Amino acid sequence: MFLPSLLILRKITSMDNCGAYCPEACKYRCSTTTHKKPCMFFCKKCCAKCLCVPSGTYGHKEECPCHNNWKTKEGGPKCP
Repeated sequence: MFLPSLLILRKITSMDNCGAYCPEACKYRCSTTTHKKPCMFFCKKCCAKCLCVPSGTYGHKEECPCHNNWKTKEGGPKCP
């Protein structure tokens, strides 16, 4: 049960690795939301920019500062 969380904690080191890492990490990150399509869209966008995805399905954004700091024009969080 802890395996998916450990996988998500791993940071990717280059955009080359993003293609394989981001979809799987985001699939787990968005697994419990009822808004899967927008969650996946923004998670993949954030993963490509930040090269990481926070662990778990919610919170833990301190593990990936880029996820925590990237905001919308209105000041809300851009990354799930």
